[in-house]
Amino acid sequence: MGPVLINGLPAHVLLVHVVVVLVPLTALAVVVSAVRPSWTRGLGLALPGLALVALLSVPLTTHAGEWLEHHTDSNALVRRHTELGDGLLPWVIALFVVAAALWWLGRGTPSATESVREGARPLSVPVRIAAVVVSVVVAGGAVVQVYRIGESGARAAWHDGYSAKPVSGHRD
Repeated sequence: MGPVLINGLPAHVLLVHVVVVLVPLTALAVVVSAVRPSWTRGLGLALPGLALVALLSVPLTTHAGEWLEHHTDSNALVRRHTELGDGLLPWVIALFVVAAALWWLGRGTPSATESVREGARPLSVPVRIAAVVVSVVVAGGAVVQVYRIGESGARAAWHDGYSAKPVSGHRD
């Protein structure tokens, strides 16, 4: 499905950075676009495009992570990280759907400087409120899930890989 090694390093260790950056960035863009519809028009296709790239990065990273899981010693921390990782895709799918919907809804709305064109009208207040609420819930869920996965991954990778005290022979 995707690379499992990049220059001899496990691809998961590298790809995870794409997810950690793009999912929160997409979440922020979605919320801002819901709150400020004029920004949705300014972003244009970049909003659903960013969400699509974030969406595609999740299964690539998960696939590489599953490969890595089968090539390391399994323990409860690794299994917990894997379970949490499997829960991200639905959140990012929802983030993509919301981004695409905001873009679609924003196409027909006039900007603040334009007069209302024939067939174009501003979104009603209930639709705007619903868009903001759904955006905040989906974006918040996605970001929280990324945090939980990252924290569990750090614990799995570093739980016995460092010392709180300097190792002898190393200077601070």
